[in-house]
Amino acid sequence: MSVLENNHSEGELAEKIENQTAKLPSDLFLWAALGAMATSATLKCIGKSHTALFVGQWAAPFLLLGVYNKLVKLEGHDRNDRNEE
Repeated sequence: MSVLENNHSEGELAEKIENQTAKLPSDLFLWAALGAMATSATLKCIGKSHTALFVGQWAAPFLLLGVYNKLVKLEGHDRNDRNEE
């Protein structure tokens, strides 16, 4: 048995979410992260430190969502579905 072998399937909700997120362009998340960083820097410069920290923390989740989006596009919602077709 291979370590990479996966005998588990995704739930219906995960499949629906992945079908929708796969429609988004991958660079959308990169631009969102860069926008959050730029907005955070701007807020810091105008003296809104707490808000700058809050907005600045959005960059990492946007990048993680981008990685998730790319994986969905490359692997699909369930590798087993591809094998059945």
